Amino acid sequence: MRLLLLLFLIFHFSFSAALHAQCPTENTAFKAGERLTYDLYFHWKFIWVKCGAANYTIKPAIYQGKSILRNDLLFTSNKRCDAVFTMRDTLISYITPQLVPLYFRKGSLEGKNYTVDEVWYTYSNGKSHVKQHFLNRHGEWSEHHHESDDCNYDMLSILSLARSFNPKNYKIGQRIHFPMATGKYVEEQTLVYRGKKDWKANDGKTYHCLIFSLLDYEEKTKEKELLRFFVTDDHRHMPVRIDFYLRFGTAKAYLAQSN
Repeated sequence: MRLLLLLFLIFHFSFSAALHAQCPTENTAFKAGERLTYDLYFHWKFIWVKCGAANYTIKPAIYQGKSILRNDLLFTSNKRCDAVFTMRDTLISYITPQLVPLYFRKGSLEGKNYTVDEVWYTYSNGKSHVKQHFLNRHGEWSEHHHESDDCNYDMLSILSLARSFNPKNYKIGQRIHFPMATGKYVEEQTLVYRGKKDWKANDGKTYHCLIFSLLDYEEKTKEKELLRFFVTDDHRHMPVRIDFYLRFGTAKAYLAQSN
């Protein structure tokens, strides 16, 4: 489910941050060994039903002979949800210690359909080069290429970068734009800052949060809110609640455990 995967895209870009090819950034938010767990719920016939869990981890790894950080995100539906709609989504992202993206893969089993998005990043002559592979539900592969003077990201590497930015000067209604590779395209995404609020998560703790909305554009003119999410107003910018506005209902993800 694409909206569910956007759970970990949901942070924030600073307008003051210059976006140039291969732009390293100091990591001020997290370190290897971080693990976040979420309870997933769906609004079904006037009640909220727990439908699965999501686990996000960051750990050290080696890629092409160099030390990197590996980000893993796994969505798994439970037995109750499997009876209606099975979901097994696995995302992997390799980034440098300076948060520059190197590789991304998303394998997605949704119902009876299995798809794969795969992205490789290289940098030369001051440009970002993005090679993308996509496996559709019919088992057919396609290849796509993108080159730009700007940084390009995916669902997980953009999370890592955005967590180190400082939103203290954001104003309510402020819009934040950023590029994201999907396996087929590099698309512009838009977030809107909504303000601040306290919220109690499933781990029993109350967090002071920044609130953002992720927007989609129907027919490029009409705005539609896809997600509304709460992230901690501290240096970690950790997501603690996400509301999903789906065509067939509403879903929520609540932080259950963190370290």
